[in-house]
Amino acid sequence: MTELWPLPADPIVAEVREAAARLRLAERYRELDREPRFPREEFRGLGAAGLVGLTVPPSLGGRGLAPARAAIALFHLGYLGGTAFAKLSLQPEFCSVLGERGSPELVDRWFRPLLKGEHLVGNQITEPAAGSDASAIALRATPADGGYELTGTKSEAAFAVDADAAIVYGRAPGSSRAEGVSAFLVDQRRTGVRLQLDPPDLGERWMRRGSVVYDRVRVASTERIGEEGRGFSYLKEELARERGLLAAIYLGVARASWDETVRYVGERVAFGRRLADQQAVAFPLVDDGAELEAAWLFTVRALERLRTGEDDGAETAVAKVRATRMALRTLEHAIQFHGGPGYSSRLPHEQRWRDVRSGPIAHGASEVLEGVAARRLWPREARR
Repeated sequence: MTELWPLPADPIVAEVREAAARLRLAERYRELDREPRFPREEFRGLGAAGLVGLTVPPSLGGRGLAPARAAIALFHLGYLGGTAFAKLSLQPEFCSVLGERGSPELVDRWFRPLLKGEHLVGNQITEPAAGSDASAIALRATPADGGYELTGTKSEAAFAVDADAAIVYGRAPGSSRAEGVSAFLVDQRRTGVRLQLDPPDLGERWMRRGSVVYDRVRVASTERIGEEGRGFSYLKEELARERGLLAAIYLGVARASWDETVRYVGERVAFGRRLADQQAVAFPLVDDGAELEAAWLFTVRALERLRTGEDDGAETAVAKVRATRMALRTLEHAIQFHGGPGYSSRLPHEQRWRDVRSGPIAHGASEVLEGVAARRLWPREARR
């Protein structure tokens, strides 16, 4: 690594490095791309190391770290082991509605084991006609005999065939848009749940995404998470937090390739000179380093302002947009400046690019998130 822009420092980094070495995260990251499956052993290992649910309160079994400190741990998990294990560390945050709004019984049955890496809980939002527009959810949650009956399809679901349970968002009959959406915890082995694996994705193949069909699946009222009809508001709060933390992951992954590329161009000789002595190579890498650092500082600031209530999620939205944009540009340069080997699977850069490429789409498309920030600049009531 270069000392021009030092890596983020915190005492937790030593824990991350120890776990990464013990669990062989760098090697496993490459293996999971070649042979996609859910890495349960490593998930349990991360849980045992206290690296799952970094921001979750200690009362629920988490570390209780401030988001900015958690971001440092996630940055280093991305740096050392790609997106896979950093996102596994963040899985309880993706399911924070369960920890924060679920009944004590649901929390004990599903959320606490999730923090230990013992149970995998998915978060099913997307539908064939409801992607970034989560308010267009169509899965029906019809009241029935002291509970509900769920009917509909969730698509592009991470861990579609591997999750033990999932948070499922559905709407009351007759409701529309953000109104009437509720969240439910559904055991994925329940009668009426049909799981289907999709063809392999461009990247992050270990998530094994697919479709989940709910055919009149019965859930008890005690399996509803939080208040009826409040699911969409809960989801907005969750997304605002996780976007800033995802930004940290993408920046850590890109920084790994940047460091490796800086080292490589300092050694590689072409046309009688080191690549580092050629401005066409050196200048873009200097720019990438500065922009990665700027994106990191913006991300940390956005997370802190979200924590104190100074931001309502607009800044973390921009942080994710900027982080993914810079990460992809940096990874493009890593592939380009490594030449043929950079394009090949012998080096990790092409896999990192494929995995980070989900960033501008998942958890809010970049175009949508820039719209979130635009509404802060030009509130709807001020438009003419």
